[in-house]
Amino acid sequence: MSAVRIARLSEEPLDLDAHLRAVEDDASGAVTTFVGRVRNTDPDAADAVIALEYSAHPDAPAALERIAAAAAEGTDAIVAVSHRVGRLDVGEAAVVIAVASGHRAAAFEVCRTVIETIKTDLPVWKRQVEADGTTQWKGLGG
Repeated sequence: MSAVRIARLSEEPLDLDAHLRAVEDDASGAVTTFVGRVRNTDPDAADAVIALEYSAHPDAPAALERIAAAAAEGTDAIVAVSHRVGRLDVGEAAVVIAVASGHRAAAFEVCRTVIETIKTDLPVWKRQVEADGTTQWKGLGG
């Protein structure tokens, strides 16, 4: 069975419980999660951030699958990861990751590797929307 149980982009709200169910495994004694949420501040923003608008390259789902598989390679980790696209308001989850493994070290390491690699390698872009109507495009990654 593949180490990657979920790797998808979604226009719908992300469900942490679905990701936890996807990595359930009797041999896994550790489960880590990461939820990246839209916040109302940004160091580059002149006003409060009210939303992020995510768009993705058509190859992004395959890239997300590769990111998760590469992070889990050589471990017993099982990964479920999703990234939102579309408009997200403050507080909504943009990224959800669940990782299960036999021991906590691998679960933490794989989870961190997945999010850090998403930030640098996933072809997803975001436009930040501020309360005064100003928008800014942010670079590659989530």
